[in-house]
Amino acid sequence: MANSDAQNDNKTASTIDTTGHAKIRPPARKGQLLRSGAITAGATLLSRILGMVRDIAIASLLGAGLASDVFFFANRIPNFFRRLFAEGAFAQAFVPVLSSCREQKDSAALKSLIAATAGTLGLIVLAVCIIGMLASPLLTALFGFGWFQAWLDDATDAHKFTEASFLLQLTFPYLFFITLTALCCSLLNVFGRFAVPAITPCILNVVMIISAVFIAPRFADPNVVLAVAMTAGGMAQLIFVLPAVYRLRLLVLPRFAWHHAGVKRIRNLMIPGLIGVSASQINLLVNTVLATFLATGSISYLYYSDRLLEFPIGIFAVAISTVILPALARVKARGDQASYVKTLDWGVRMVLLLGIPSALGIAALREPILRVIFMRGAFTDGHVLLSAASLAASLSGLCAIMLVRVLVQGFAALQDTKTPVRCAITAMLANIIFNLILVWPLGYVGLALSTALAAYVNAGQLVYLLFKRKIYSPSRHTLIFCSKALIAGVVMFAAVRHLSPDFTQWASWDTLTACAYLALYVATGAVIFTLCSLILGIRPRELKA
Repeated sequence: MANSDAQNDNKTASTIDTTGHAKIRPPARKGQLLRSGAITAGATLLSRILGMVRDIAIASLLGAGLASDVFFFANRIPNFFRRLFAEGAFAQAFVPVLSSCREQKDSAALKSLIAATAGTLGLIVLAVCIIGMLASPLLTALFGFGWFQAWLDDATDAHKFTEASFLLQLTFPYLFFITLTALCCSLLNVFGRFAVPAITPCILNVVMIISAVFIAPRFADPNVVLAVAMTAGGMAQLIFVLPAVYRLRLLVLPRFAWHHAGVKRIRNLMIPGLIGVSASQINLLVNTVLATFLATGSISYLYYSDRLLEFPIGIFAVAISTVILPALARVKARGDQASYVKTLDWGVRMVLLLGIPSALGIAALREPILRVIFMRGAFTDGHVLLSAASLAASLSGLCAIMLVRVLVQGFAALQDTKTPVRCAITAMLANIIFNLILVWPLGYVGLALSTALAAYVNAGQLVYLLFKRKIYSPSRHTLIFCSKALIAGVVMFAAVRHLSPDFTQWASWDTLTACAYLALYVATGAVIFTLCSLILGIRPRELKA
């Protein structure tokens, strides 16, 4: 019997409906969600570690100068379109439509939807890729106008424009492969296959690491190798997921079907999500455009500092927002407003309890952290100090960014997706205004600070609208709790900053010694924050939902 269950778990269950077609449905098994959640969490952590190793390898190879600026630029444009076509909005639209088709229709209709979606999306993205490759000089002029102006003036760094245009031609095909990969991963998730989609991002990181460490140093222009590796990594990801789709017997021949009912439904659901995703991505592109007017290395400094912010956001904010959404939706469906408020209140407390020490702790040790992670090869101590300046500015908005993740779930539980989109658009406009005000006196640091301020605009709007609509307002207990956490965080920051040696000492140590001392100061900061929190009256029982 156990063997039979195991076999059923590895195969897609099917039934025969009244039309005679096989109706595909995933196997139901106790403990599957727990096991899948553990696999997904472990694979996500592995992917983030490999992503950091990838960034270390690229920093060592390219440093933070002309070469890295051009590569990160050529990397950012396809990724902008990736977030439009392959992630977020598409997944949120495709998964519900596919799930509904799976539950209500037969396998023929399901395969028809998959073929129509893959063919329509694939052809559109292929056309975008071809246009992007042919029009790479135009795109580079649009999003790298500072470099284009230098090329027109025949300035000393005019070759940034020509090299960025060429690299963009090499990286654009990545968009096609990663879009189809995202479609396959969404399909696998719907059928309860979480392991392969969770591991897939690791493939790109491995390809990039191998290229940066073993192949690119052998060539005169390592950027070309990295650009080709990016596209090759996207292709490898698609090849990796296709066998899993085949085992579900859902590997069908794509066909263009713009007027297919399911495709129409996906289009309609995608539009609000596209607007929201576009708002955040336009912020990045505006920062990129303005950075091309600044000193060489500005794009790289912003990239490296942003990468460090991804850890607390990805580990803490995403985890808490993921946990509270089903709980909020459940109590709201029961009409239990009191439990809804308490749950959202708990989410706010937890994200700030983790966000405040993360922001202040990284700020206190920003130079040592950057030294330990990136300072080797072409990445010098000067690059550390310049990246640390933008990191400090970015960290000022970390808590707001994390808070937005939680507050948006408050609206999602109410099935209100339009309000967060409107708030995101307002924040985008605020970011552009802040950029224009701050970029000239502060340079690339002003760009990082503008993004942080825009996050506060976004969070402030969400809190205000929840309060105005009498949905939620932070309780007195939460306000006092967060004030205590802030005081403990400030004490920790001052103590660690005072105890930490001067950066010249950190730079003189070898990497192993610097790692040991960094671990010591991180542990010291954690102990100080915990003791201060306990002294101020924060108790472990308050962390319970």
